[in-house]
Amino acid sequence: MACGSATIGLVDGDPALHAYLSYSDAQAGLRWLGQVRFSVVARQDGDGGAVPHAEVRWGDVVLMVASADDDYDVPRLLGRSTGGGLYFWLSEPSQVDEWYARALQAGGTQVFAPEETEWGTRRARVVDPEGHEWSVGTYRPGASWEQ
Repeated sequence: MACGSATIGLVDGDPALHAYLSYSDAQAGLRWLGQVRFSVVARQDGDGGAVPHAEVRWGDVVLMVASADDDYDVPRLLGRSTGGGLYFWLSEPSQVDEWYARALQAGGTQVFAPEETEWGTRRARVVDPEGHEWSVGTYRPGASWEQ
């Protein structure tokens, strides 16, 4: 997709949009991410246990992680959402169930258990130990546009 003179979406075949998460305890955040299948691929440690920058990967998904500023606060869960979060597409319903179980075992909190949707996909939602919202499901964003 073009936006002015810039191309957005992919740059030289790589995604142009990446998510980042700030954690008050970034080291604990990185441990939680490791327990739900991400691997740390880059990490810069700072003074006093701070993590100014880290990157985690699971397959082709890369997230940036850092220690939060002192005045940062994650939006609180209201009902079934914090108002924003990450959605992770998984191709098989069993992967949704497996990731959900790992997330809870690692200290995540259930928002809703794996369920079938009215549009024929499977999904689940948790918040991680610092309150970041994670949704997983078999709905593939953008797939309907390819038809």
